[in-house]
This record gives sequence, C-alpha cells and structure tokens, in this order.
Amino acid sequence: MRNLQFILILLTTAITFAQNTGSIVGKLTDKEYNNEPLPFANILIKGTTTGTTSDIDGLYQFAELAPGTYTLIFSFVGYETQEIKADVVAGKVTTINVPMGASAASLEEVVITTTTRKESEAALLLDQKKAVEIKQSIGAVELSRKGIGDAAAAVSKISGISKQESSSEVYVRGLGDRYQNTTMNGLSLPSTDVNKKNIDLDLFSTDIIENISVSKAYTPNFYGDFAAGNVNINSKEYNGSGFLNISLGSGVNSNAAGETFVRNDGASFFGYYNRYNNNPFAVVLSHPVDPQQGESPINLNGSISGGYSFDFENDMRLSVFATLGFSNGFEYREGIARDFTNVLKVDYPNVEEYNYSTNTTGMLNLDFKIDNQNSLKYSSLFINSSSDEVGYYGTQGRGFNRDDIASVDPNGLGFFTINGRFNQDMVFVNQLLGTHKSSDDDGIEVTWGFGYNKVLSDEPDRKRFSFENYQFALDNDQTTNPIFYDNIPFDNQRFFQTIEDNEYSSFLNFEKEVSENFTFNIGYNGRRKKRIFNSIRYGYQIIDKENNPVLDVNDLNSIFNVNNISTEEGQGLFSTIVLNPISNEIGNTNVPGLPENTYNGLLTVNAGYANAEINLGEKWLLVPGVRLEYFEQEIEYDVINIPPNDPGVRSVSETIILPSFNIKYALNDDSNLRFSFSKTASIPEFKEVAPFVYEDVTLRYGGNPDLLGGPDGNGPTYSEIYNFDLKYEWFVSSDEILSLAAFAKRIDDPVNRVVAADATGTQRYFRTGNNADVFGLEVELRKNLLLRDEENTLLSFGFNGSYLFTEQDLKDISGTFTTSFDRSTEELEGASKWVFNADFTYKPKFGNYEPRLTLVSSYFSDRIYSIGSGQLGNIVEKSVTALNFVWNSPISEKLDLTVSASNLLNPNISFVREDTGSGDITISEFKAGVNMGLSLKYKF
Repeated sequence: MRNLQFILILLTTAITFAQNTGSIVGKLTDKEYNNEPLPFANILIKGTTTGTTSDIDGLYQFAELAPGTYTLIFSFVGYETQEIKADVVAGKVTTINVPMGASAASLEEVVITTTTRKESEAALLLDQKKAVEIKQSIGAVELSRKGIGDAAAAVSKISGISKQESSSEVYVRGLGDRYQNTTMNGLSLPSTDVNKKNIDLDLFSTDIIENISVSKAYTPNFYGDFAAGNVNINSKEYNGSGFLNISLGSGVNSNAAGETFVRNDGASFFGYYNRYNNNPFAVVLSHPVDPQQGESPINLNGSISGGYSFDFENDMRLSVFATLGFSNGFEYREGIARDFTNVLKVDYPNVEEYNYSTNTTGMLNLDFKIDNQNSLKYSSLFINSSSDEVGYYGTQGRGFNRDDIASVDPNGLGFFTINGRFNQDMVFVNQLLGTHKSSDDDGIEVTWGFGYNKVLSDEPDRKRFSFENYQFALDNDQTTNPIFYDNIPFDNQRFFQTIEDNEYSSFLNFEKEVSENFTFNIGYNGRRKKRIFNSIRYGYQIIDKENNPVLDVNDLNSIFNVNNISTEEGQGLFSTIVLNPISNEIGNTNVPGLPENTYNGLLTVNAGYANAEINLGEKWLLVPGVRLEYFEQEIEYDVINIPPNDPGVRSVSETIILPSFNIKYALNDDSNLRFSFSKTASIPEFKEVAPFVYEDVTLRYGGNPDLLGGPDGNGPTYSEIYNFDLKYEWFVSSDEILSLAAFAKRIDDPVNRVVAADATGTQRYFRTGNNADVFGLEVELRKNLLLRDEENTLLSFGFNGSYLFTEQDLKDISGTFTTSFDRSTEELEGASKWVFNADFTYKPKFGNYEPRLTLVSSYFSDRIYSIGSGQLGNIVEKSVTALNFVWNSPISEKLDLTVSASNLLNPNISFVREDTGSGDITISEFKAGVNMGLSLKYKF
C-alpha cells in the first residue's frame, strides 16, 4: 500500500516542451480543377532528405524547424515544379499556400504569411523589442521550463513583481491590488473576492495561457484606473491538423502527509456546495456543525486539451481549441494567531488549520478566419475555485481572551475556538473579438471586442464556536469539561454571505496607416459593473452554560440540533438569534431572518482615446496620446454599526483627461532606449467604500464610504497619478536580454488600509494624506552561460530585481470613521524595497534523451500590510525567500515526465505588529510546507 501511495504521489501534469523552433504549414490547391485541394503532392526541403506529402485536404506541415531560410520544392506529376523560399523564425508559423498547375504560379498567387506563436521566449522578446510601450511578457514555454502552474506564479517571475507565498496576492512595482488591472484578450476580468479588485490569478492554470504580458507604462487604450500596471492574459489558440493531450497526476504537501484530514460538512470533493437552494435558517436547523473526516491528503489533478482546424474554400478556416482540467490540494498548517488592537485581545499560541482547495477550469476558443482580411474569435471560460478550511485555535489549552470571564486558570488561559468555512467562486467569462483589415492599400485595420462576465462568490455556512476552560478537555478527567464562551450570542454563530457581479465591457479601435512613418489610432472602450452583496448571521444563545458543560468539543452535533432548541423559558440548550428577523412582532429568537448587511454597487466607465505612432527616420518612434474618460460610481448600503445619520448612499461622477507620451529610440538593431510619461487615476473599489465589516477569527476589516467625496461630498473621489519611466533594453540574442529601468510616480490623495487604534481594531481604507512619492529601479538579465553546440544552450541564467522607495505624508482624518497618526510620513502599504527573481536552467543531451532541469528562486523584503494608527505601529508582512525545482524529462516522443518540488526552503509566513509599547508582536505565523510530485502527460 505504501508503494502504491508513493506511485500515486509521483503523478502530476506535465507541460509541453520548449518551442525555440518555427514551422512551415500550408495548403496546395489544383488550378486546373477549380482550386480544389491537391492531395498527395510532394514537398521537399531543398538540400535535405526532409520531405512530406499533402494530405487529402491538400494540407502539409514541417514542424520544429531551426530558424533560418529554407527553399521548398513543390512537385506533382503533370504539374509545374515550383521552388519557393521561406524564412523560419523561432516561435512563428510561416504559412505558404501554393496553387499548382500546368504552368508555375505567379508571385501574386503564392500567399506567404507569418504569424507569431507568442509562447516561446524568443518570440516574446521580439514582441517586446518592437512594442511601442514598456512591457514584459512570459509565455507558455517559459511557464513550462520554470514549472509554473498558474498565472499568479507566472507574473511574479517578471521584474518588479512579487507574490505573497501561499496566497494569490500579486504586487506590481511594490504597489498592491488597488493599483493594478487584469484583462484577458484586452477585455476586463472580474474579481472573485469581495476584498480584492483583481481576479485571483492563480485560478488561471497554464493550460489556458498562451502568454501573459505586464504593461507598466500607460497608453490611452488602457482604462484610466492604472497605476502600477496592467496584467493581460492571452488565451491559448490553436492552428493545425489536430492534437489531443491527456494528463493525470498527483502530489503531496510535506505538512499534510500523514495527517488525518477534516473538512466542512456540505461541500463536495470537486468544490461545490449542495445547499444553495435551502434557506440559511433551514440549514442552521437541519444540518450538522461538526467537521467531517476528509480524504487522504494526496493531491490529484488531471486535464484534457485538444484542437483542430477545419479548412474551407477561399482560405476560410475554423480553428477550435478546448481544455478541461481539475486540480485539488491539501494543506496543513501549524502556527500562531493573535488579535492585537491597542492591547493583546486574543492570543492563540497553538493553531492547527486544515485546508482543502479545488480548481476546475474549462475553456473553449473558436477562431474563425473569414479570409486574409477578416477574422473572429470567441472565448468562453469557466472557473470554479473553492477553499474548505477547518481551523482549531488554542489546541494546547493556552489560548487567551482578554474578555474571558469564566476561566479558572490563574493566567486566564484555556480559550479555544473552532472555525470552519467554505468559499466557492464561480467565474463565467464570454468574449467575442474581431479583426478587419482593408483589402486595398489604404492601411485601415479595425479591431473590436465585447465581453460579459459573471461571478458568483459565496461563503455559505461559516461555523464558529468558542470555549472557555478548554484545558479541561485535555486532562482526561471526565468530571471537568469546557463550557461555551458567549459574552454575546454571536460568539457562537453560523454566517452566510453571497456576492453576485455582472460586468459588460467593450472596445473598438480604428487604426490608419497614413504612411510608413505615421499611424494613428482612435477608439472607445467602456465597462459597466454591478455588484449585489448580502450577508446574514445566526447566533447561538446558550442556556445555562455552567450546568451544561461541553463533554466533547468534537461532538457539537449532539448539542446544536433541532431537538435542543429552547422553546420555553428554562427549557432546551440553546436559542438562535438573528439581528434582522422577518417580523419584529415575533422577535428575533428561533425565527428566520433577513440579511443584516447588504450593499449594491454600480460602476460605469465610458472613454474615447486617440494616439499616433510617428517614426522620425529609423531611430525615433514617438507615441503621443490622450484619453477622455467619464465614470460614475454609486454604492447603496444597509449595514450594521454605522452612524444613525449616515445616508446609506454615495454617488459621484467625474470627467478626466489623461495624456500620455511614449518615446522609443533605437540605439542600434539590438537595443532601445524608452521614455514614458502619463497621467492616470485610481478609482476606489466597492469593497473599499462599502462599510460592511467582515469578522475573521483575529481580524476585522471593512470599507469607508468617505473615499467617494468625503463626509460632505466635497472631497476627492479618485487619486490622480503622474507616471515617469525610463528604460534601456539590449536584446543580446533571440533569447538573451539585458534591461535597466528607472521610474517615478506621484500619487495625489492616496488610499491605504489602516488598522484602527481602538478596541475593535477594524482595518478600514482612508485617504491618508495629500500625496505619495514612489521611486524605483529595475534590472533584468537573461543569459546563456554555456552552449551545448552552436544552436542549443546547455546552461542558462535569468535574473530580475527591483529597488523601491516610497514615502507619503499622513494626516488626521475625521468623518464617518476617524483615524489619527503620531508621525507625519510613512511608506506605502504593500511596498517592498527589494524584490528578486532568479532561475538556472540546465539542458544536457544524452543520445536522444534531452532532459531539462530548472531551479527558480524569489525574494521580497518586508512590506506594510496595514498602516498603524495612533501610537501603534504597522502590521508588516515579513520577507520571504522561495525556492522551486523542476525536472522535465521526455520519456518518448509522445510521453513527458516532470518532477517538481516547490517551496523547498519552507520559510515562515509571518505578520508582525510593530511598536506595540512592549516591542513587536507576531500576530500570525505558519509554514506552508513543501509541495512535491511527479507528472505524466501523453500527447496523441
């Protein structure tokens, strides 16, 4: 059985091999017979023995050709033999369609086109070299080489970008979630998390990614809400005769191995909750509260992907690509958790958490080439992500609660909490895009896109129970037992939360090439996003807790069931309490309720823009641009714990003018000098302005409606941002680069998360000062250290890093919520001074065996998670160094094997509250564990 488990652990998804080669494809037609497909013709690469024949549809292909110039010989009995030269470029597909006949085809009849496979590192470096703006990309090939499994891990390998370990949080140039945007194929993507602006990038598996680009300099086709950068995911496409890949796999986390896992009741293995159709009160009455025994903690994953192209007359083609994948993961964490507001309120020195996560991804891409001038693309993406977490806080009987009133321990110890929650996010993305080029020489190209996104984000039936004198549960004395902690009924509770987002987005761009030296663009883009949010809690009021001790904290089902509800005074064990009952006439005890917190948010953006690409000779490219953007933002809310005179609604509208100017100077054929200036904006998110407070076990966080104009409506509604960039880039070879960059930003009226200096310690968002300054340096190097031969690399090295300096002024704030500071300046929230990423790749060859070994590391220095107010210091996320290893090993032409080990150093993930009066206090700390596995993938 142990050997079988070991074999299962070693299976996981393999990833396609590198594509530093190009290919030639095409179609032969019969001029003598109405241009019907010409099958069984011969195609030979001149000077070699490499050849092929056209298939029944007249199609042929030469794959994995080294870059260079080739002469193809086309022949067929009774037809004129033709020789045609073609250039093959790494990462590109050269298409040569040839009509065959009794006489040779004229030059006009032979159609040669080249399209970029924007997956290889060489192709993406070429795209970066030619780009009019400052951007960096990472493609499918590099994702494979570095063993990267999702988009969040992918972008963290780009210079100036870091990712919080064991989290999906991504920081671009040291600036957090609120200062960046995420798009797919140029259309906006929704957020799946009420506490985030951007979608969790780790939901996007690499099976659906062709490449990811990060644009750090602004151009007016982007939304004005732009500061740190825009992350764009280009979904994978396929053009070819057909393929099918199937993978199955498994893995293990070092912390979880051997643990007896527990999961919440009601959630399925595949990450779905089966009680959404039931009223929350019915769930409270009829469904158990105890965690259930889970599966063995062995991670599983599998995927299937395939594609095919259908060719029709007149070069019409329909290409289909589809993928479906599932993965899960088990994590076990031991650590500490504390709630330090102005004093130590709650302390759990021993915490155990069991987390089971799933990710199901399905995507369908349809690319319809109408002719050489017109094409359509339809993309449909579905993601289901879930997290099932059971936490035990204070497991060794040493938990402390300042408000504990029944503890018999002289030090007030024995506080214990069980917290179980399940989160499910379902994302539906549908996009239709089109490209249309003029058939004559007037140089007009029209591109457009329309997208509809829907998000269903739910936290159904979070269960939280708290106990005093938990040490009695550990003393093996049946006469002493814990009791419930219930200063208020909601110390023991069931919580239900739902979010529904609907978003429409679109763009339309007209490009006119007036001459070789002048091109201009005019366009429009817009979006309309609506959010509906509600939550409800049911608290448990314990009847006579001293005389009804908890005999077994792992058997709360024997207490919280419908038979023990108190129906008369003095009878039963508990009553349910709800803050917003269905009828005030019957009270709020043992009755269903209505949502206690609701808010509806609406954001509408409409913008027109124009820019020009001006070539001054062969060296200078100037790109001036301007954007005129109008936005409206409104939020209506009805939540608890806000001032009674609050109007419950905020609404603003603004028209902003956003200029930009990009300059590229080609120092020579291999190096560029770039400069960029722009003015952009930062618009508050719904979660930042909605005053709903989410209560975690040791944290409380909520929004602040004063971000929309202040308490009197006369304050700022958005942050103005001025951006400056200067970059030098040297493309040493097709896959080597050296780049240096400097940047600066001025942010007016910046927004930061601030932890209140009061008894609640609630973290809210404030416009903390008048302005903030950001200065930074970046460096990137990709270098081949050793060559196996003239064309192949034996050992390569990649490095990128950044240094960031931030400073903002601080001011005391009064309004709906107030805060004050004992200092005049501070760093920006989320800013790391130092960020580094590095990798080594070793690719030897032993006969036909060509493995690839890659070591990848990353580091970010300390950064502020939440700014401290009053005389208390900040909450700081401590630095993390990560190290991953990947070994790609082709077993045969069709079968690949991958060995992976991530988070090898297994560092502490720590958050510290600084300057508490008695030194710094660690408020959260755990280790994520090492993830290990093998992978197999078969390519049909």
